Amino acid sequence: MITAGIDVGASSTKAVIMDGNKILAKFRQMAEGEEEYVINAALHGAIDAAGIKREDIGKIVATGAGAKNVDFADDIVTDISSGARGAVYEVPASRTVVDVGAEQARAVKCDATGKLLDFATNERCAAGSGAFIESMARALQTDFVTFIDYHFQSDKDIPLNAQCAVFAESEVVSLINSTATTADISRAINNSIAERTSSMTRRVGIEETVTAIGGVALNKGFLDSLQRFLEVKVTVPADPIFTNAVGAALIAQG
Repeated sequence: MITAGIDVGASSTKAVIMDGNKILAKFRQMAEGEEEYVINAALHGAIDAAGIKREDIGKIVATGAGAKNVDFADDIVTDISSGARGAVYEVPASRTVVDVGAEQARAVKCDATGKLLDFATNERCAAGSGAFIESMARALQTDFVTFIDYHFQSDKDIPLNAQCAVFAESEVVSLINSTATTADISRAINNSIAERTSSMTRRVGIEETVTAIGGVALNKGFLDSLQRFLEVKVTVPADPIFTNAVGAALIAQG
């Protein structure tokens, strides 16, 4: 059966078309414009890429923060469940899944089938999310790629203690006006998010293989920090932004 998984996130909507266990197409639509348009554009982008028709899809499952707004979905699942299922599909040895998205982070423990065993989330503040990284990169007057490069140009561990994004930003502004270099600050930001993420992950228990998914998994500086705090190697799928959508499409298979 051909199925579709749609992951409606804060910064973009991702759609994946699958036929059984085979991925036919992926498409990402940035969150620019009305949400209804973004959701439909993601689905139809994936349909066009797969070379199929809308009526060829047997079931659609939505996930993510805006899943309830996918009015044509046959079912809705949490991104905790879809993330675990997708991670095990992409990295079969996955048993602990770390997902840091634009606005929230979560850690999941699962079995070999991707079944959820335990989880923890950090939704209290954006200081532990991808949106915070983007905001701080702008404050440092740099882009995402350069921000990552700066991380590896410092070996200083400057603490950022604020738990709230507003206060954390104030700390970063203070560092910008101090003797700290841009590289030092980049490393401090990644360390701060990684420390929060590792603490959350330890609450569910660390079982290897640890797999990181979501947009922040593309930040090699964050991964470097996370591995130091967790004291284990962290694996990243080839396309971690789509992992939740892949999981939703797999769940649609039944």
